[in-house]
Amino acid sequence: MRAFVVAAALSLMLAAAPTFAQAPAAAPAPPPAAQAAPAPDAPFPAGAKYAFVNIQRIAAESQQGKALSSRVQALNNQKVTELNAKNSALQASQQKLDSGASVLSDNARGQLEKDIDRQQTDIQRFTDDAQKDVQELQNELQLEFQQKLGPIVQAVFNEKKLEILFSATDAGVLIADPGLDLTTEVIRRFDAANPAPAAAAAPAAPRPAAPAAAAPRPAAPALPRPVAPVPAPKK
Repeated sequence: MRAFVVAAALSLMLAAAPTFAQAPAAAPAPPPAAQAAPAPDAPFPAGAKYAFVNIQRIAAESQQGKALSSRVQALNNQKVTELNAKNSALQASQQKLDSGASVLSDNARGQLEKDIDRQQTDIQRFTDDAQKDVQELQNELQLEFQQKLGPIVQAVFNEKKLEILFSATDAGVLIADPGLDLTTEVIRRFDAANPAPAAAAAPAAPRPAAPAAAAPRPAAPALPRPVAPVPAPKK
């Protein structure tokens, strides 16, 4: 039986979601304009043995892709909120040291400086752990996405009696008959087989607090690279 390996494209969709960092939040985007009804699918060319799907579209538009992305967003927001609290505490300690420099005893000033060093170390460790947690969740959900999408793509591949199914972005498709694009059909079947549970709207991402001058600035985690699909052998 022909086999098809689904590209690991959830990470591409997640790249649009905020990653864990201390950068200021961007201004909210204006509400999207009303969209026209989608055009009907072009008919699949009779006898065609080659077709393609856009894995990025499937990840971004399917119910499962949106639900998994929301889970990463929720964890990201939680970590940012916790980091804000730690940064606020650090800023308070730094201000206490600055404002009391002339009245604090040597012992009190030394203890406060040690507390600030400890808070800075704690923030750096928390940042590293938070980045790791978000990355691990992305990897876990990426695998879950592939496992659920794989059988749907395989079924479409078999029913169309295809010899090769390309990934549109990875294969670099420039011109093709629109009927060869099976993305919308795959999304419909994917949603029907894996309906996403109803969920409340995700809260807006908290605005990260500005870190104290001495606090280290964490780097955003690198996202996993997608794996190109493996075309099935011809009969």
